[in-house]
Amino acid sequence: MWIAIIAISLALVAILFKYVLGTAKTNPFAIDTREPLKPMVFDEKLKKKVLKKGFLASKVPQDLDAVVVGSGIGGLAIAVLLAKVGKKVLVLEQHDRAGGCCHTFTEQGFEFDVGIHYIGELMDDSPFRCMVDQLTNGQLQWDPLENPFDKVVLGPPENRRIYPIYSGKKRYVDELKKCFPGEEKAIDEYKVANGVWFMVLLKLLPTPLAKFLVHTGLASRLSSFFRYASRSLTDVVSELTQNKDLRAVMSYIFGTYGKMPKDASFSMHSLLLCHYLNGAWYPKGGASEIAYHMIPIIEKAGGAVLVRAPVNRILLNDAKEAIGVSVLKGQEEVHVHAPIVISDAGIFNTYERLLPKDVQTMPAIQKQLSMVQHGDGGLSIFIGVEGTKEELGLKADNYFIFPENNLDELIDGYMKGKREESSKKVPIIFVASPSAKDSTWPERSPGKSTVTVVSFANYAWFKEWKDDKVKNRSVDYKELKEAFINNILEAVTEIYPNIKDRIEYVDAGTPITNQHYIAAPEGEIYGIDHGIPRFNVELNAIIRPQTPIKNLFLTGQDMMLCGFIGALSGALICGSAILNRNLYVDALMHVIKVKYGRKKKKE
Repeated sequence: MWIAIIAISLALVAILFKYVLGTAKTNPFAIDTREPLKPMVFDEKLKKKVLKKGFLASKVPQDLDAVVVGSGIGGLAIAVLLAKVGKKVLVLEQHDRAGGCCHTFTEQGFEFDVGIHYIGELMDDSPFRCMVDQLTNGQLQWDPLENPFDKVVLGPPENRRIYPIYSGKKRYVDELKKCFPGEEKAIDEYKVANGVWFMVLLKLLPTPLAKFLVHTGLASRLSSFFRYASRSLTDVVSELTQNKDLRAVMSYIFGTYGKMPKDASFSMHSLLLCHYLNGAWYPKGGASEIAYHMIPIIEKAGGAVLVRAPVNRILLNDAKEAIGVSVLKGQEEVHVHAPIVISDAGIFNTYERLLPKDVQTMPAIQKQLSMVQHGDGGLSIFIGVEGTKEELGLKADNYFIFPENNLDELIDGYMKGKREESSKKVPIIFVASPSAKDSTWPERSPGKSTVTVVSFANYAWFKEWKDDKVKNRSVDYKELKEAFINNILEAVTEIYPNIKDRIEYVDAGTPITNQHYIAAPEGEIYGIDHGIPRFNVELNAIIRPQTPIKNLFLTGQDMMLCGFIGALSGALICGSAILNRNLYVDALMHVIKVKYGRKKKKE
């Protein structure tokens, strides 16, 4: 059996290189495009000229090679990849600024990030750092977080336990052992599942071969990631230890992908643990720097990124092939034609909102939709504070606050509870200070600081107000928001007591806020649900960039995984399908060249 598996593995490698790389003609990583750092731009008017170009039919470039729906990192990244091989790409964004979850907004003089809190795997010369450098021509800079970068808070104020989480593979383990003497064996046995590369492989291989690997069981045999994918996080940690605090600390980071431990795949959880083992970073200058440094590359190739451009449908010809999109400008439609349509709008929006009803019913589309679910709705609190980080005791780290260590019970009761009751007992609070993480903040906003909270909320609690005017919803909605804010502020000011009497601005974003600003169908912040069914091996072979509609492709986090790196990975997979080459191999070869060049320079 093992001889057969080894032989098939070698054959897969050969086929992968021949099928995807062998026919290649274009490579966005062929040339190192990093440039010397330019002075950072803090003038909001200058940045607005890049990030807020409004849609007009006259601004649409002629002879487009592709049109992208959505300007999140998945949409911008695929546009840049295509631009780097000479393609003219138009990116359309329904909001009034580009960036998706990477955008920022300003209220009463305070700038807030909406979706970027911290990112791992950005060490110098790491694969993803080199990819991000290539996608921004080396202009996007990063500030490292403190070490410990996360702190897990368990219990009420009178019995509070705070456990620091350190980066560094050895230090992570050593510090856990200091916190939990007598639990050394459990901590040593807390092994993470690797092999996520096989998820990428299933999406790159020809469909018949991918299905063969699924139906023969070889995919699970060849990948530890898929072997562990069906095991819940709760099951794994419960087998390791009876210490409930240690179980909670082993599980704490589930909030970064949005599933409570009993419903979370241990493989997904492992990815997040690995993601931060070498440290955590924050974009220098704030999250808007990401889009700001990607858009000019798209424009240089003849493309454009236009906002206030709500796409209301994908245009199809008589053969049911994608030939462009329709943008709703007022009450009129503006048709934009392109030979390739790429959607960064998510699988539900793409299939259920942008395609005609008769096409939505295609068995292949219904098959994909039947395999996925909406993720849980996101809840955010934005707090503006008068004072510097030193005065307020704010640091470049994050807190995960839980009222106790029985995480599954707390979150299950909260999400299933009545909204008025649940608003008074939020069971998971992620809180951090974006301003303290950004080394440019004191120059950009002297004497001010920001604190941001992220949690979850049931979309059904807010659904009745989804059609109200976004800035003028009903009194009942505002009262419910206020209840959540008050409960969360109480927990936050216990962690940051110095901010209590210096808060100048506070507001909340609910699932219907997300629905309005980032077009999340049910207010989800991580796209399709990241529970155990998401990591079914068949699902990952079937949901790939190529859709059942010819010339229509998917990119972003629904294609791969949630978060910045997950959405970027989705763009690499999408680019591989469109350019008919393995961009992962191209990117890794680029990394090797960069490392060799740096070593040569030192010598």
